[in-house]
Amino acid sequence: MGIIIDGKHVADKITEDLKLKIESMDKKPHLTVIQVGNNPASTIYVGLKKKKSEAIGIKSTVINLPETVSEVDLIDKIEELNIDLDVDAILVQLPLPKHISEENIIKAISPFKDVDGFTVENTGNLLNNIKPNVYPCTPKGVIRLLEEYNIDIAGKHAVIVGRSNIVGRPLAVMLLNRNATVTICHSYTKNLSDITRNADILISAVGKKIIYKDMVKEGAVVVDVGIFKDANGKTTGDVDFENVKDIASYITPVPKGVGPMTIAMLMENTVELAKQ
Repeated sequence: MGIIIDGKHVADKITEDLKLKIESMDKKPHLTVIQVGNNPASTIYVGLKKKKSEAIGIKSTVINLPETVSEVDLIDKIEELNIDLDVDAILVQLPLPKHISEENIIKAISPFKDVDGFTVENTGNLLNNIKPNVYPCTPKGVIRLLEEYNIDIAGKHAVIVGRSNIVGRPLAVMLLNRNATVTICHSYTKNLSDITRNADILISAVGKKIIYKDMVKEGAVVVDVGIFKDANGKTTGDVDFENVKDIASYITPVPKGVGPMTIAMLMENTVELAKQ
């Protein structure tokens, strides 16, 4: 059986270090989260972020706006926060209602307060192998887990299943910048299992059960970014963990794998932006 990568343990260690850093800072870092509407999943995520922020000494403000807020009013609120010297980091909780363009909202956030690392300036720098103000939280968390477990990336074939702007695309660039050979698979990929079986590092970020034992090479490192509730209401991931863990060299569980790292990286990004 492979080694189970304990994301919660690594995340706790990172947040403890951050707590000490924050204690020595002249001003508490300030993270402001904007939530539009009351999507139940978003409400849970926003609550977790606020709780974690406050536990380590980050000032946390949540701005709740109605589902009916106009795009113009939301952009006005972001621009107000961009020039507020007390606010170090801005996060707009996605998804947004259909009448609001996510692209326009991300463009409105100052790249110097873009805690998710999603703005054009930060993603453009990442693509050009120039250090952005911050790296996107989930990809950064995946890389940190590989580093914590001394898993070599250089020269390895990394296969990512999923091409979202939040995980798949930035993670591909971050692996490429660390000298991996990267393949991205998606809903149009033919013969998916032929590709995944060649992966030294297999990362899935889809949000449905998609990776089974016969799709994984013996000794591969398997990172499961997906998280959702199955038909029985149990929290699970993209990977058939019970069967894949017997052939993987390292594997992340769901929960307590990548999830806690995403929150820890959000905290770290907030502190980095405050220092900048």
